[in-house]
Parts: sequence; structure tokens; C-alpha cells
Amino acid sequence: MRPDDPFDDPGTARAVIAADGTLVRWNEGARLLLGHSAEEVVGRAAADLLATGAEPPPPPSGTLWSGTLALRHQDGGTVTVWVLAHRVRREDGGTGDWLVVTPLGSGETDPAEDPLLRAAMFQSPCATAVFDRDLRLRGVNDAMAALLGLPARQLRGLRPTELGSQPRHFELERHMSQVLRSGRGHDMQIRVRAAGEGGGQTWLARIAPLTDDGGRVAGVCVTAHDFTEQYSARARLQLVNEASIRIGTALDVTRTAQELTEVCVPALADFVSVDLLEQSDLGADATGPPTLPVTLRRVAHRSRNPGGFESIADTDEVIVYPAAAPQADSLLAGHSVVASVPSGDLNPWLAADETRARQVRELGVHSILSVPLQARGTTLGVAVFTRFRHPESFTHDDVLLAEEVTARAAVCIDNARRYSRERETTRTLRRSLLPRGLPRTAAVDSASRYLPAARSGVGGDWFDVIPLSGMRVAIVVGDVAGRGIQASATMSRLRTAVRTLADIDLAPDELLTHVDDLVLHLAHEAAGDGDDGRGEAADSGHGEVGATCLYAVYDPVSRRCTLARAGHPPPVLVPPDGPARVLDLPSGPPLGLGGLPFESVELELSEGSVLAFYTDGLTEGPAGDTETGRLTLTDALSNAASGSLDEACDRVLDTLLGPGSRTEDAALLLTRTRGLPSSQVATWDIPADPALVAPIRKQVLDQLGIWSLTEASFTAELVVSELVTNAIRYGAPPIRLRLICDAATLICEVSDTSHTAPHLRRAKTWDEGGRGLLLVAQLTQRWGSRHTSEGKTIWAELGLLEQEEL
Repeated sequence: MRPDDPFDDPGTARAVIAADGTLVRWNEGARLLLGHSAEEVVGRAAADLLATGAEPPPPPSGTLWSGTLALRHQDGGTVTVWVLAHRVRREDGGTGDWLVVTPLGSGETDPAEDPLLRAAMFQSPCATAVFDRDLRLRGVNDAMAALLGLPARQLRGLRPTELGSQPRHFELERHMSQVLRSGRGHDMQIRVRAAGEGGGQTWLARIAPLTDDGGRVAGVCVTAHDFTEQYSARARLQLVNEASIRIGTALDVTRTAQELTEVCVPALADFVSVDLLEQSDLGADATGPPTLPVTLRRVAHRSRNPGGFESIADTDEVIVYPAAAPQADSLLAGHSVVASVPSGDLNPWLAADETRARQVRELGVHSILSVPLQARGTTLGVAVFTRFRHPESFTHDDVLLAEEVTARAAVCIDNARRYSRERETTRTLRRSLLPRGLPRTAAVDSASRYLPAARSGVGGDWFDVIPLSGMRVAIVVGDVAGRGIQASATMSRLRTAVRTLADIDLAPDELLTHVDDLVLHLAHEAAGDGDDGRGEAADSGHGEVGATCLYAVYDPVSRRCTLARAGHPPPVLVPPDGPARVLDLPSGPPLGLGGLPFESVELELSEGSVLAFYTDGLTEGPAGDTETGRLTLTDALSNAASGSLDEACDRVLDTLLGPGSRTEDAALLLTRTRGLPSSQVATWDIPADPALVAPIRKQVLDQLGIWSLTEASFTAELVVSELVTNAIRYGAPPIRLRLICDAATLICEVSDTSHTAPHLRRAKTWDEGGRGLLLVAQLTQRWGSRHTSEGKTIWAELGLLEQEEL
């Protein structure tokens, strides 16, 4: 047994009981209590010490038991004692024997008369005050007197509101009154300045009722516990949580920097500024450490003082920091730097900048913390925290807190920087892919608008107006699912494909079939990126390419419009003499499903009719309600038939999108149809006899005279002669010649029922023929052929303005 083993201390009766109930140890205190020596009881059952007829204690359910037992004294008497038993843990971690104890001589002294307890009351480090039912102070201990900074004897009889006139004194008295009435304790937190200390402290005041012998509340006891560390830790945790919520709400560099300053002022500093390296501000990756002097651009700052006059630089202003500045020091070192005025850390910097030095003196700046903004291995800039109203300098915990908040802000700034760079790249790509301006045609007047989504970036919405032969025009609008560069690239391929297919004059339903095949091909290409090694695409869904499209062809001669759509929203028609309405067109499957047919619908349109083509981002509300959006669109287009198309576009966007944030990109294309008067069209049926070509040429010259186009007579006569002769020689009757004229173009068309397409060929030197189409190609602006349901049409366009110059 160790000499310092307290087991044999006679002030307490101790016994050790093994798990089987056998007594294994017995000290002198136990002998004094029951009269049995250790030799008499060790090795015997502990239950033998129970008095005759006494109830044995219940088996303990845990590791601790207490209760009153009737025990047998050596002289045969009964000793009733309160005992405490707890199981002792062995060194190997297992449960061991039970240690049973009971104090000896505990009732000799009345606690109220115990001088040690009275000394503890006054000398306890826990500040304590006692008030009676009238909330008059009965006494305070030494710790409370020191906390109040007042002499304890002179305080007796004062109420809390007489000890001070701050709001906390009135709040304390109000809570004490509630405790007197309810008899239930209450805790309140108080932020005060402790006497003799410069910093603020937080105290937890615990108000408890005091009762008399009859159980009635006779007063209250107030104890004060220094809660400063817990309060500071909670405040730091709250600031970190607030930073995680408030910083990074927008993918914008400037806004994110502003959010960092808003979170940290005044909770962490009195003035916070965020300066970024020029490379980061422009959206490029910073390479290597900065060089001295460091050039930064002020992005955001915030002060707790109204007006924020603490900053000597405006936002977006370039600032050059020398090597002595904390900003440059922290950027070069790559870690936080704390500099204080009393220590002289700022003297070299302030000596070189009198304006800044004067401001430091006037404001009373005493501490500066500079934290570099770093994310993903890139240095973005620096955040500077300045204190002048906070009495404390920056502590180690403050530095850790500033670094944690700044690290989050740096990641958000880097995200915004990368997003801005990708968004600008995608926008540049879109600007290069979408038409810079819609072509002017004799068939339609047009106006358009495209608005990218506010946050998710540009998408795959697109539109186009494509001039076709015979003064016709193709109008197309489409939407590729997804966002970013991938969607824009897919949109570009579809737009190019549609323009190519439109040039060969495919019918709308046939054109959509070819585009559907292209989308399937693109999907297979995309799925190839996830090849599983066996030549089969992994079933991950990454190969899916979704798109919709609406394609229409309008002929100003016949004033007929043929439309087909592939899962795209139907257009809105605004006739010149009626209300706007959504056209009822067969929907057709979206592009990329494959194997499903598309159906065309032909409409006759009055001259001056307006067709509105759009994507679902224009009409789809927050809850996906497209029907309401279409009704709103038709209302907004009610006056489009007579007014300016540009004004109608603006009115539609203001009505449907408004000033709020857009979650989808939106495209709108408005076209107003024109009609070509019958006086500008001439048609002849051509006999299949080469000898009758000369009279046809004569009739063409006469018609050109009526149109006052004698300057173009020679070229037009030659083109008509070659086209008609080719149709008679290689085509099949019936043969028809049509001339179409407007202010700038003369179109010659020859139709026959043969489906054989003409082609240019190189004639040999001594060949008597084979040069007709080559001659036509040289004399006209453009020429071509298109297939029709009856056969084919060969056409050529002559520029009348060029003929006038010749």
C-alpha cells in the first residue's frame, strides 16, 4: 500500500466489495463506525453487515449508487448511515470492485455556523450578490465588489438601477422581479466593460431565488460568470456562418468583394478594403508572385462611419503599394501580416505617405491586418482590416477568423472571375455565330432580340432569316438544351446545317428530317467521349443532345407561308385586320429522337401580317407556365401589325421579362410580310420547240420595256434564251418561264417536269455547246435550281443596280 494512499484516512469509512459481494478491504474509518476490525470482516460477505431484518439494497444498475442502510455494529446495535458506492475502473479498462464510502463526523457543525463556508462566500472567485424581496442589496462578496469597482459595505440597501443607469441595469432588475414572482431562476447575458480593463467583457448573470425555512421566496442571488471567451467563440462562429451565407450570392467579382466588406464591418474591423491584382481583375490567371511595387485595383471598401471617409482611394482606382506597406508584405510573404501603430510597424510606410499618415493620426488607427486573397494556387489580391474604434488590437483568433472568411471570399471571387471569363468567351462566340443583322428582303421586314440568362450564361437559342430563290425567304428559330460553350457550339452546327439545307430549297418538313439526322449524329459523337472500350457508348446520358426548331418559308408572290416545327413553341400570327392568335401547327417531335415524321402546314397570309417566332425562355414563367406566357405574348403583340417592329420587340420583352432576373435565355424574331403585286410578275408557257424561242425573247423584251428595265434587256435576253433552250433540250414539258421584278433584282425562272438537276461542265475548245450555264453564272449575281413536286426550277438573279452602272 502506498504511503499516500487515502484509503486508510480515518476521516471517512471506506470498504471495497468484490463483484461476488465479498469484502476485500476495510479501513480504520470503517472500524470506528461499526467496531469491526479488518481481520474480522475481510473475506466475508458484505451482506453479513446488514442489521437483522434490514432490507438489502437493490442491485445497482450502473456504476454509481447511493442510499441509507441499517448496518450491524459489533456490539449488536444498529447504525443507520448514508453510503455512496461507485465501481472502480481497472487499469486495463475493465470494471472492477465497488468502493463504498460514508463520511464520519459530517453533522457536528451547523453549515450556517461554519466559518470556512462563510469565508468561501466572501472569498469565492465567483462574483455573487444577494438581494431581498424589495430588490435591495443585502451583500456582495469580494469578487462582485471588484467587478463593480465599488466598496462592498457602502453598497448595502441599493437597488440594481441605483448601482447604474445603463439599460443593462434596468433589464437585470426586471428579470430579478420575475424570479421573485415565479420562483424560477433565469440567465441573462450582459456585455460590460470590466473596471480597470480597456476591453469589453461578456458576463453571464445567473439569477436564482432564495427561500426561507417555510419555502417562501425571500430574495434572489445573482452570480456573474465571465463569459467572454464563449461569447467571442460564438461570435466568431456566427461570423463564419454569416460569411458562408452572404458571401458569393452572385457570380460577380465586385459584388463578392463588397459582400466580404459588409460581413466584416463592424464585426471584425472598423474599415475593410479589397484590392485585386490587375490580372485577376481582368479575369486572367495571375502567374508567379507579384513584383515590387505592387499594383492593385481597389474593388470594394466599407467603413463603420457614415460616408466612409477613411479611404484615400476610390473604388476602381489603381493603387501602388511600396515594399514597406502591409499589403505588399503579405502578398510577397503569402500569409497574413499584423501591423500596429504603437509597435512602429507602420512607420516606414507612413513616413513615405504623408496623406495616409495624417489620416491614421486623425482616426486613431492602431492596428492593421492584411490577408492575401488566394484560391486554387492563384493569388488574387489582398483584404485589409483596419481598427480604430475597436479598442483591442488583432489577436491570434482574429487573424484565424479573418483568414477563414477571406479564404471563402477568395474562392467565390475566383469562381466569379472564371465564370466572367467563360461567360465573355461564350458571348463572344455567340456574337460571332448569330447574325449581326437581319438581311433586308423583298419578302419580309424583320426585327429581333436576344437576351442571355442573367446568371446561367448564354444558351443555345438562335434564329435566322435566309433569302431563298424566287424572292422567297426562310425564317427559322431554334433552341438547343443546355448552357455555355457546348450549347453554343451545337447551336452553330445546327444553324450552319439549316442554312445549307435551305440553300438547296428543301421543304420545311424534309429539312427538319435532315436536321433530326444531324442531331442524332451529334449525340453519337458526344456519347463517343464515354466509350467503354468495346466500341459502345457508356449509358451515362452524356451523349444526349436536345434541340427544338421551327422552320417557315414565305413566298411574297403567292403570299403563302409553309411551316413545320420540331417540338418548338408555335408562332403567333398578327393579321393586319384581326387580333393576334397562336397558330395551330402540328407539334412534331423534338430533334434527336429519330424515325418520326414532321408535318408541314401551308397558310395564306395577308400583306402586312406579323409572325412572331420565339423560344420558350420568353414565355416560360418561374413555375413553367407556358400557356399564361403565350397569352401575355399575344396581348403584347396586339398593335404589332401597324407599328414599328423594333418597338414591338421592346414592348414584348418589357411585358414578359420585366426588370427581374432571367433564369433562361430568350430569343424573339418578328417578321412583317410583304406581297409582290401581280404587275411585277410575268409568266409564259413555253412550247417544246427550239424554233419558238425567238418570239419568247421578243415578249421578254417587251415586258422589260413595260418595267422600264431596258438597261438590263441584253443580259436578261441572253439568260432567258439559255435557260429556255436548256429546258427544251434536256427537260420535259410542260415548260414555264417566269420573270419577277422588284426595285433591285430581276429573277428569271424556267420550270419543267424533269427531275434531272443541271450542272456546270467545262466545254472543250472545239465543242459547239456546253457553255450555256457557264455563261449564265458569269452574267448573273447567283443562279441555282430547286426541286418541286412537279419537277424542277432553274433560276437566275440579275442585279438591276449593277446593270444601271454598266
